[in-house]
Amino acid sequence: MDYLEIVGKQKLSGEITISGAKNAALPVVAATILSDQEVTLTNLPDVVDIRTLIRLLGMLGGEVKHDKTVAVINNGSITSTKAIYEIVSQMRASILVLGSLLTRFGECEVSLPGGCAIGQRPIDLHLKALEAMGAAIEIKGGYVRAEAPNGLHGAKIIFDKITVGGTENIIMAAALAHGTTEIINAAREPEVVQLCEMIAQAGVSVEGIGTGTITIEGTGGKPLVFADPIEIIPDRIEAGTYLCAGAITHSEITLNKVNQEHIQASLDKLESMGCSFTIEKERITIHPAKQLKPVSIITTEYPGFPTDMQAQFMAVASIVEEGESLIEERLFENRFMHVSELNRLGTDIWLKGNTAAVRPVKELNGAVVMATDLRASSALVLAALAANGVTQVKRIYHLDRGYDNLEGKLSALGADITRKSDR
Repeated sequence: MDYLEIVGKQKLSGEITISGAKNAALPVVAATILSDQEVTLTNLPDVVDIRTLIRLLGMLGGEVKHDKTVAVINNGSITSTKAIYEIVSQMRASILVLGSLLTRFGECEVSLPGGCAIGQRPIDLHLKALEAMGAAIEIKGGYVRAEAPNGLHGAKIIFDKITVGGTENIIMAAALAHGTTEIINAAREPEVVQLCEMIAQAGVSVEGIGTGTITIEGTGGKPLVFADPIEIIPDRIEAGTYLCAGAITHSEITLNKVNQEHIQASLDKLESMGCSFTIEKERITIHPAKQLKPVSIITTEYPGFPTDMQAQFMAVASIVEEGESLIEERLFENRFMHVSELNRLGTDIWLKGNTAAVRPVKELNGAVVMATDLRASSALVLAALAANGVTQVKRIYHLDRGYDNLEGKLSALGADITRKSDR
């Protein structure tokens, strides 16, 4: 099994280009099911999750040509509407094919999802909304079986809580439904915005893009013809992670192809910790703090501070020289599993419920640590960059699910990081 070996305390410098956003690419790939025509996707991240979902399209009968960052997809040839366990169990986002398959074909079977074990992420909100649109749904044998033989119909969907995946599934379902669907308490993430824009550019009436209320006038079952090509937006979490790499190593680095608006919450917190930035169009340079200050963070939905950056900021906060940082996780109950591994590197982090207190330490020291989920993996890599000696980060298959060539990009900045195998 592969692992990363990192020799810490290396100064970073230079510039790298941010890849396309995994969390934007996944619903875009799923949305191609809404069309029976060929569509080209560009700026895809070369990560396991994207390859897995594209493989699923092929298993359904779609024709796919995929070469790292570009995919040409034609789902006019789909012959199956069953998304099997062997694929869906590897990646939670596979549930996104539920809305698109059901609305186009009137039936589907999708295995209950897997993915990172960061807490409960039930799909009941997805299913309740689809039932409101006329679907008959049962869960049997580990599969969601959904039918709408006469097509879905528009409905007023009120989400009890904000759900990114639920919003995306219902946007796709509504695109081919009969009549008007109104989604209230919709997620506002940039990834949701890209999905809405993709569907709107295909001729569907979509109002309220980027707001908490989205109204969609469906095509009544007519497949969409998408604009070609569709370029995936930059990955805001990858960008935030590399900014944290600059902060934790006290290094000046530059990121290309970044959307400042999408990462404003991370910029604001790093600025409060003493960092500064030079910002140009799609280009950001971080100037590290002379002395990092403690930070207070509460994770919440966009445009608030993202839960996907919580672990990385915890790593940065661990090398603050004076003062205690407080990080409150409000979205997932199991998203502090990286704490025990960070403490193996010498951090002083204490947990009470959903709040972590990060206390100053004199130094971090290399150790063998184990990744527990995708973002925890990157937090361990960041801490290793600041630690004395050698760190081995195990179980990096988590990392490979969402970061495109992380070790290559860090190496280009001057990090001493090598992928090895203990087979």
